[in-house]
Amino acid sequence: MKDQLNNIKIQAEKELTSITSIQELENLRVKYLGKKGELTSVLRGMGALSAEERPVTGQLANEIRAFLENRIDSARDELVKNERGLKLEKEVIDVTIPGKRKMLGRKHPLTIALDEIKDVFLGMGYEIAEGPEIELDYYNFEALNIPKNHPARDVQDTFYINDNIVLRTQTSPVQIRVMESKKPPIKIICPGRVYRSDEVDATHSPIFHQVEGLVVDKGVTMGDLIGTLQVFAKALFGENSKIRLRPHHFPFTEPSAEVDVSCWSCGGTGCRVCKNEGWIEILGAGMVHPKVLETCGIDPEVYSGFAFGLGVERTAMGRLNIDDMRLLYENDIRFLKQF
Repeated sequence: MKDQLNNIKIQAEKELTSITSIQELENLRVKYLGKKGELTSVLRGMGALSAEERPVTGQLANEIRAFLENRIDSARDELVKNERGLKLEKEVIDVTIPGKRKMLGRKHPLTIALDEIKDVFLGMGYEIAEGPEIELDYYNFEALNIPKNHPARDVQDTFYINDNIVLRTQTSPVQIRVMESKKPPIKIICPGRVYRSDEVDATHSPIFHQVEGLVVDKGVTMGDLIGTLQVFAKALFGENSKIRLRPHHFPFTEPSAEVDVSCWSCGGTGCRVCKNEGWIEILGAGMVHPKVLETCGIDPEVYSGFAFGLGVERTAMGRLNIDDMRLLYENDIRFLKQF
């Protein structure tokens, strides 16, 4: 048995010299020192030895086991060291090679226009209010003095989810929600995405953005509305900009007006941008209809207010000289990186 043990030591030591990986070393450990290993198999036969031979053989077996364990541990340390060195060589970074330049993102033209609009009204003391894009028919139409079968519903080409739920056609429902939950004085703008069933072309899209404003307080007049819009036009389109109001009809305002701004391209003399008219329509506005105030629980005999709404896409196209709305949605990097 002593010869068997010594042969195991010699054979294991010989095999250790040819080990080149951690896995090979583990296989060798299992082969000689595992539960079914060669050294364990030899020790199972110690029961056949005499009482005098047993302690001597046991001591030799323990010495060989300790020897092999030490050699295996040393070999493992060496292999780990070598593998780490090889890995570092393969993963070395050449700091002299030029790096890859990462493209920096920029604001989308719509975001640029929307932020400019917000800044103008925030500077005048307005607060920002938001509401759901999937809206109840009541808030989108009825509370705005647009009852069922009203012609204005046909004009807006609404996306209906069912008879009582729609994709909002304007951000006006946010104004209703604010007036229901907050009593005057109210001074808000309502930016957001809106939906109408329009064909896609250079000036129309079924998805677009609006910013609507609302002021309700005692003694609010049409003059306040005009002054506000003049400040807005000068801040956004230039100090020399002028506005023009044309009578119009909106069910939720009375009186109502379409608002034009002097052409930002020619200054009002007439050009291709304004179709030689000198003016460009930018928004609709008017005094809040007394019936709308009353529906929201606000006494129209005590309070009055004005409201306005403008399209962000049209504003962006004017500010940035874009002639086709589709460019804003096609995500062409050649177009977007100009801004």
